Amino acid sequence: MDEQALLESYLVVGALLFGIGLVGFCSRRNMIVMFLAAEMMLQGVSLSLVAWGRYHNNWGGQMLVIFILTVAACEAAIALAVVLSLFHKNGSLDIALWQNLREDNQPAHADRDADELRALPETQWPTLAPAGIEPDHDLDEVLHRTHI
Repeated sequence: MDEQALLESYLVVGALLFGIGLVGFCSRRNMIVMFLAAEMMLQGVSLSLVAWGRYHNNWGGQMLVIFILTVAACEAAIALAVVLSLFHKNGSLDIALWQNLREDNQPAHADRDADELRALPETQWPTLAPAGIEPDHDLDEVLHRTHI
């Protein structure tokens, strides 16, 4: 295969990865999906750098990709800590609910969906009984046979 055609193929795939990641980042409000879309954009750029490095017979692109992967691993750890702390504080991963993170001179973003999400009642998660105390059993659940 011609080197020019191989370079073009790699660059097209890299551009597609970057474009899909950009659309995902701009169109989603969930922080985890936005983080994954940003990682997809980084992988598209990395693929393009490797393709250019191979085409020019130079190791610069591969070395830069190793640096990008190292920074992405550090970014993943920091982003996970930030997402967990913000979820613990606010109870949601929706970006529109975090109005208190904006700068002081910026107006609040009005989003009707965010107001509806704030109005939803909090879900009650099941809890375990304290150790040594047998929980109350529903007699119907105990006596009901799921199959014969």
